[in-house]
Amino acid sequence: MASLKEMRNRIGSVKSTQKITKALNMVAAAKLKRAQDQAESARPYARKMAAVIANLAAGVSGDGAPKLLAGTGSDQKHLIVVATGDKGLAGGFNTNVIRAARERINSLINAGKDVKIVAVGRKVRDGLGRLFGDRIIRTFELSEHKVIGMATAEPIAALIAEAFENGEADVVTLFYSRFQSVISQVPTPRQLIPAVVDGGSEPIDLNGAVYEYEPSEEEILETLLPRNITTQILAALYENQASFFG
Repeated sequence: MASLKEMRNRIGSVKSTQKITKALNMVAAAKLKRAQDQAESARPYARKMAAVIANLAAGVSGDGAPKLLAGTGSDQKHLIVVATGDKGLAGGFNTNVIRAARERINSLINAGKDVKIVAVGRKVRDGLGRLFGDRIIRTFELSEHKVIGMATAEPIAALIAEAFENGEADVVTLFYSRFQSVISQVPTPRQLIPAVVDGGSEPIDLNGAVYEYEPSEEEILETLLPRNITTQILAALYENQASFFG
């Protein structure tokens, strides 16, 4: 039978563990709240950017449309950008996104398409490398950044734009995890190139006025479309971050 002193020591140890657990839970809750706030605040900006592009695209003729909007006229070469995290112990967060991307990649390969992969996060490289290692052209490790921000998204967007301009990709699709709630995160594909003009985007109210653009819609789109790629990637990374902590 344990002595009174041993029992007191055990009780003290349990209480200490409870305090540590409580502190860790508070830290985790704070990280989730911050990540959720970032994801939710990025959504309106990304939606508004899409709405502006949709309004401008409506005034652009087929021949005059920027290449990022019109595409190459082919869908033979696909660049799949898969974004998860660098760390495990995140429930199905990494696994679900990788599974969704793997299914799309296999479908494209079976259809005779050329597929290349950009891995955003070490878990993507580890998860897809065994099957598609020779197709992964670049890995971005998120742990290189203390915080997720424009400095994280811009190099990814630059690589995508360069691949498209060099004729290495006709279609670029991003896979990420959309945060819905603590218990619900949805693997989501988003086509980045050619830019998808969403007819359901919130229209911009012009109060019946007819505007002439200077510079032209085409020139404005040439500037906005590359920025939109960065914006959509950053919004996806924020969604991922919230999904990871969720």
